[in-house]
Amino acid sequence: MSWMFLRDLLSGVNQYSTGIGRIWLAVVFIFRLLVYVVAAEHVWKDEQKEFECNIRQPGCENVCFDYFFPVSQVRLWALQLIMVSTPSLLVVLHVAYREGREQRHRKKLYASPGVMDGGLWYTYLLSLIVKISFEIGFLALFHKLYGGFSVPYLVKCALKPCPNTVDCFISKPTEKSIFILFLAITSCLCIVLNFTELSFLVFKSTMKCYLQQHSKRFKSSLCECHNLRYDDGGRIGAPPLLQNLNSDLTISTVQQAEAKLLCDT
Repeated sequence: MSWMFLRDLLSGVNQYSTGIGRIWLAVVFIFRLLVYVVAAEHVWKDEQKEFECNIRQPGCENVCFDYFFPVSQVRLWALQLIMVSTPSLLVVLHVAYREGREQRHRKKLYASPGVMDGGLWYTYLLSLIVKISFEIGFLALFHKLYGGFSVPYLVKCALKPCPNTVDCFISKPTEKSIFILFLAITSCLCIVLNFTELSFLVFKSTMKCYLQQHSKRFKSSLCECHNLRYDDGGRIGAPPLLQNLNSDLTISTVQQAEAKLLCDT
């Protein structure tokens, strides 16, 4: 497969990500994708040929290998990389939908590129939830299929057509265990980053809504205060000796304009 497509896909989402999202992207590229392409594929190369049992019974090695490795570890790793990266396609499709709408209407309908608002915010949030779910799911699958995150050097097999319990040896068990442990650690790190970004976006949106409501209440109280001051001034007025009809009208007009301006803002 072409890993360049996956790289371009993730890079397209990078402009809409927060700082935490960019750290996640760097972890995926450097500590997962690059390690997989450069090193992991070579470690698991010809793994079935290097799986040896101490008996030459035809079919015994194939059956035992299939039992202990129902899915190749390195292929499951590759599948995990694809599945945790493709939720970003939701964001790319949403951005493409927005651009298509703007082209059809021939005018600016949304905020400038790189700004998450409206439905795009919910799409990005959904992609983070899906990523976290895939990460946890694949870690649980790894643990269930292989009984942990280490590779033993010796397994005992008593399946037919093996005539009895035979010893089977796995090639490069220590090296494979190191890579599997590295996979588990980077997956946990990505889960933490995704969850942190999710919490940050929710907290930021909550604070924004709270501040907007507080600002509306503050403006409303200011308008009521100014209206009340205007009404009191109109009823009480100045002392009788200093009253002047023209000056009262001027003061009232200014106060009314002040109150209206504050309410409008």
